Amino acid sequence: MGQGTLTAVAEPKYWHLRTVLLRTMDAEFSTGQVLPNERELSARFGVARATLRQALDQLELEGRLVRRRGIGTLVAAPRVGVPVNDRESGRAGAARGSEWKVVDCTTAAASAALSRTLGIAEGEQVHTVRRLRITQGVTVATESLHVPAAALPHLAVVVDESDRARGVLRQLDRLSIDGESRSVELGVAETGEAALLERPPGTPVLVVTTQYATAGRLAAVAVSTYRADTCKLTFGESGAVQVATAVPATAVS
Repeated sequence: MGQGTLTAVAEPKYWHLRTVLLRTMDAEFSTGQVLPNERELSARFGVARATLRQALDQLELEGRLVRRRGIGTLVAAPRVGVPVNDRESGRAGAARGSEWKVVDCTTAAASAALSRTLGIAEGEQVHTVRRLRITQGVTVATESLHVPAAALPHLAVVVDESDRARGVLRQLDRLSIDGESRSVELGVAETGEAALLERPPGTPVLVVTTQYATAGRLAAVAVSTYRADTCKLTFGESGAVQVATAVPATAVS
């Protein structure tokens, strides 16, 4: 096999402009301040409008800018903390109630992929509760909580999805969880997730996967998908993961 060589790739113009805009924003603009219009920015930086729009789109995708109809493009606000730890991620509990809203609850045979994730046989029944995490009126995350039906043998059979979801969460919270693990990775929102997050498909997301074990067996897996344009992960002294979400920007008069 021949020896390959690395070829330098020129930085796209819009990406270089993005970097320049970030520096300009940090030096000259404050949170919530409206940027000059596209014509003024294009003239200032000597770039085509198309290049400018690409750079602005990228900064909006990253959560650094917010566009408001009738107002313009604003500098996004800094992020505020939204904790993600053993009380907030994957299980029911008083700390979750006010922020998490149930979307639906289903019970179905596990697919091949889900069976591998849960360590059960394909076709076994699994309860799946989907929820939204809403902070300051903004949907910042979706969650799919998967619980093998065998882990909740005393769960009553109910038809109403809301009642079944509450039953799953209540029974899971009563289990004696003796071990858990959490992983975080970067991904993109698929069509269904994007719709729930009120963002376009392909939006960057942070995927937090939490596994809970009881009596040496996996009891549940929670997959929480956070908007990466408004959320960041920080690690405190306790080792708990925290997610921070941006406060919606307001216009400066």
